[in-house]
Amino acid sequence: MSAQTQENAINSGKLTRALIYSALLLFAIYYLLPLYVMLVNSFKPLDEIRQGGMLGLPQQWTIEPWLSAWSTAQIGVQPTGLKPFFINSILMVVPAVAISTIVGALNGYVLTKWRFRGSNIFFGLLLLSCFIPFQIVLIPMARVLGMLGIAGTIWGLILVHVVYGIGFTTLYFRNYYEAFPTELVRAAQIDGASFFQIFWRILLPSSGPIIVVSVIWQFTNIWNDFLFGASFSVQ
Repeated sequence: MSAQTQENAINSGKLTRALIYSALLLFAIYYLLPLYVMLVNSFKPLDEIRQGGMLGLPQQWTIEPWLSAWSTAQIGVQPTGLKPFFINSILMVVPAVAISTIVGALNGYVLTKWRFRGSNIFFGLLLLSCFIPFQIVLIPMARVLGMLGIAGTIWGLILVHVVYGIGFTTLYFRNYYEAFPTELVRAAQIDGASFFQIFWRILLPSSGPIIVVSVIWQFTNIWNDFLFGASFSVQ
């Protein structure tokens, strides 16, 4: 290949890369523009917003809209702002994500390193639960929560999200632990390590990536859920 041909190829590659980056930059700006408008206008007084110019920076910066949204805005029946709803969401999401992730990790550990007769059937049933629509379990869940005496409580919502999320977290951890060397587990057994010692000291410290995946998946689903919250909570 001649020097001229190589130079043309390099220039062509640079042009292609520049076009790709330009297109990606335009898409990023288009995607982030609503977020920019929302954020900028949240620091403007209401009178300034009514004047138009949504893309411009505030002439008079204020955090009053944030304070109002947090404490006095009419979000529900009472003008309580976002504060109680945000706190309830945190109290529900954190335990539900933690419990479903830990249970999914234990299930994945058992289904890959401590196989038992019927383990594949058990995993298949858990996997099947991932495809059950939310609407189908509303009435059975409501009856179970009523019998347990936790209907209309945060603990009831936590239980619902844990039960519905275990199938997904088990799938993630089971597939991740399937590739984990079984020889390490057997060696730990020979050294006298117990079931939970192997889990806590060998598998779990190596599970950082899949824990992040499970936490992000569960947190996003639970935080964005409306149906269970509207069905099983009391205003």
